[in-house]
Amino acid sequence: MLLGALKRLKTRRMVLAELSSSSETKVMHISDTPESSYRFIRELIEETRPDCIIHTGDLADNIKLERRPELRGLYRGALRKLAGILKGSGARLYIVPGNEDDPELVRGFFGDAVVEPGTVVEIKGVRLALGHSWEDVADVEADFKLYGHNFRVIPKGLNAILGVNFLFLPSGRVVRVDYPVGTDTYRGYKLRRGL
Repeated sequence: MLLGALKRLKTRRMVLAELSSSSETKVMHISDTPESSYRFIRELIEETRPDCIIHTGDLADNIKLERRPELRGLYRGALRKLAGILKGSGARLYIVPGNEDDPELVRGFFGDAVVEPGTVVEIKGVRLALGHSWEDVADVEADFKLYGHNFRVIPKGLNAILGVNFLFLPSGRVVRVDYPVGTDTYRGYKLRRGL
């Protein structure tokens, strides 16, 4: 078990070294982030210095606002924390509200960085379709389709539920960094078990 943890640590260091040394434009893609992951996200931003950060919804995924609107105050506090991290990065931001988000509050914290699901942005000549779920981007013409929400993977899709995606542009190379152990639990997902 210790050997596996050391191997993962070595692999993570190698990945972070690769991410921080690239001269290409670096896009960081995150989604469905519970508050427990905010420190990890801040540290990852500090270590990799992305040029652009795309969040594809459910900004405080441990607070299920869609089902529990009475948690709006807690949600607002979580948004404040995440906005401080993302806006403090100096990166260009794109934020797609998810089903567990309050779009009005998200706009209040992120302003013009908020885009509608299905929006296409072009960075270094590469077209990125942005949505919260795969359905938002499935039929959109783009080089990459960025989303989260569930574990579905589609052609040309980058699903940030599965890990933090780093997209290097213009080459189109993708590197994935795993979220911390337990992130799915904080998201409220049951453990996925192999048969």
